[in-house]
Amino acid sequence: MSSTLDKLRRARTAAPSLALLTSQPKNAILEAMAELLAAGQETILAANRADLESNELRPSSRDRLLLNPARLADMLAGIRAVISLPDPVGEVLAEWVRPNGLRMRKVRVPLGVVGVIYESRPNVTVDAAVLALKAGNAAVLRGGREAVHTNERLVELLNQAPGLPEGAIELLDSRSRDSAAELMRARGYVDVLVPRGGAELINRVVEQATVPVIETGAGNCHVYVDKEADFEVADRIVINAKTQRPSVCNAAEKLIVHRDIAAEYVPRIVERLRAAGVEVRGDEQTRRLAGEEKVGAACAEDWLTEYSDLKMAVAVVGSLDDAIAHINRYSTRHSDAIITRDATRAQRFLDQVDSAAVYWNASTRFTDGGEFGLGAEMGISTQKLHCRGPFALPELTSVKYQILGSGQIRQ
Repeated sequence: MSSTLDKLRRARTAAPSLALLTSQPKNAILEAMAELLAAGQETILAANRADLESNELRPSSRDRLLLNPARLADMLAGIRAVISLPDPVGEVLAEWVRPNGLRMRKVRVPLGVVGVIYESRPNVTVDAAVLALKAGNAAVLRGGREAVHTNERLVELLNQAPGLPEGAIELLDSRSRDSAAELMRARGYVDVLVPRGGAELINRVVEQATVPVIETGAGNCHVYVDKEADFEVADRIVINAKTQRPSVCNAAEKLIVHRDIAAEYVPRIVERLRAAGVEVRGDEQTRRLAGEEKVGAACAEDWLTEYSDLKMAVAVVGSLDDAIAHINRYSTRHSDAIITRDATRAQRFLDQVDSAAVYWNASTRFTDGGEFGLGAEMGISTQKLHCRGPFALPELTSVKYQILGSGQIRQ
């Protein structure tokens, strides 16, 4: 097996060739990748079964690792969605002429080599490789050891696409912890590093990497049910945001309810959450209203925790301002929602909650590149530099300035 350094060198060598590919050959390579994955479906599923059988995983982790025909179909649809997107490379973002006649252009260019460190979700392997290629970048991937067989088979198939430069997609050995550390220190080989996973992984990469990092955040997401909420709408959104797929980062983890409606709404939603299999924890007021036998006591750590499971903590607040303050204190700045019929109160929430995605009367589960119409994504960025929100094709580019002159010199 090639060493990490060998793979990094191949990716660095491939990057200039990838940057020169135009849209048509890139899309042809992507279409070939989709066809290879479709033809290799049974071998992919077999590799995935081997991973599932060789790891003892909690239900949420098992769900992230699991592939089935429906999820593979989504993977292929994601590739074709990226094919249909405009190529960002070469886009002229701005152009102007200076008084001395110099013509200035600001143009999108590839980042170069994009490294991705992630946990158990094998769809990230395909999403990251496909997006990197479409934006003219090489990809160096380091998945979780629990998905080792699935990731190896996926990358083996992707690399069979005709026309793909050698080194364009490199998969590091996830059986060794050293490979992650080497990728984090690969300054000079990797232009940007993207960590994708839970808070522990993300924090470790941010703290230890010498390569520039774009942080894709953990999701401690909130739904706030305002005093002007429609209860039927609130029920539908809360249950969807919590239970539709609880293991993902845009699932809601916390529910906040305005005091004026709490006596009626808290017992109602607790019953619905429990019926959906959700373990409910709450503050003192929530427990008093819904019954201590139905709601466990939330501790200080609960308000900070991304459960990634069928668990939810509920708090009662006295005002919209209290709800906003609570979210800005405990949120991971990912996705937060307000349920209300009052447009003025909704706009205050949208303006003042400091998160990458803020919703009015909609589930947090929509924070996703595909759902936003952006195609697949590298993750959801919760930082404010370079990109924020779905980290999709345009964010996988940088810019350069092209200056066209006719002999000008500076006096």
